[in-house]
Amino acid sequence: MTTPVRRAATALYERLVEYGIDKTPSHVAVIQDGNRRYARSQGDDETAGHRAGAETTESVLRWCRELDIEELTLYAFSTENFERPDDELESLFDLIETKLYEFADSEEIHADEVRIRAIGQTTELPARVREAISYAHDRTAGYDGLHLNIALAYGGRAELLEAARAVARDVRAGAITTEAIDAAELDGRLTAQPTRDVDLIIRTGGDERTSNFLPWHANGNEAAVFFCTPFWPEFRRIDFLRAIRTYESRKESWRTTRAQRARTLVESLRDRELQEAKRVLRVESDEELEFGGDTDTEPTAD
Repeated sequence: MTTPVRRAATALYERLVEYGIDKTPSHVAVIQDGNRRYARSQGDDETAGHRAGAETTESVLRWCRELDIEELTLYAFSTENFERPDDELESLFDLIETKLYEFADSEEIHADEVRIRAIGQTTELPARVREAISYAHDRTAGYDGLHLNIALAYGGRAELLEAARAVARDVRAGAITTEAIDAAELDGRLTAQPTRDVDLIIRTGGDERTSNFLPWHANGNEAAVFFCTPFWPEFRRIDFLRAIRTYESRKESWRTTRAQRARTLVESLRDRELQEAKRVLRVESDEELEFGGDTDTEPTAD
């Protein structure tokens, strides 16, 4: 249990970190890991961990709105999660269904014009969850504030493979030529369609891997990644701010690297031009020495 002094110190530190942030990412993606481990550490069943994690999700939504982040993608349920025990799956589906309806009817969601979408192989989900997805989507479809993408039955590698197979089938059928295949063509065949490339990936729970999360949309290798040890239910606003500082540091590193490369290029060009000028001067000087006696004297008669 934290003391009042510790809470005050944490709040002060949080304000200092936030004060130092100049630019927030447009799109943050979060791998919400550690719900079950948190529950076990508290002596609770795993369902309690998922419920506690859902409360953190609501907090992160609020933080995104406060910091003017435009898009948030949450890795709520992966394709691998289908392998969990049936009773846990039913509890997860109950929670997802409930939260989708709650979000869709939330006054804050409508006040901030949050648009809710599900991405992934949602046809694999139970009908009641799909109905909740449709309800949330329809209730918020006209909004363009914060875009909230909830990754359900999602697996990045499987998605890329299926898109590649679809392209191959169309090439074989003559519907498209191999020359016409480009990034936009593949992008249009993916089930996950975030509005923007991902700028920052956050993973809680201590593992340092991205687990097939949005591999196509993570801006190549440009997305910053922040790994932290708190389980998802323990994730605090200060952790979120630290993640954004990591993104800023990465951006500053990109700018510094680009500036150094540009400076090196300019200096290289300058050196080449200087060497070329010296070469020209040497040639002209040699020519003057070779022909100088004939050009400046009057011809003499024999």
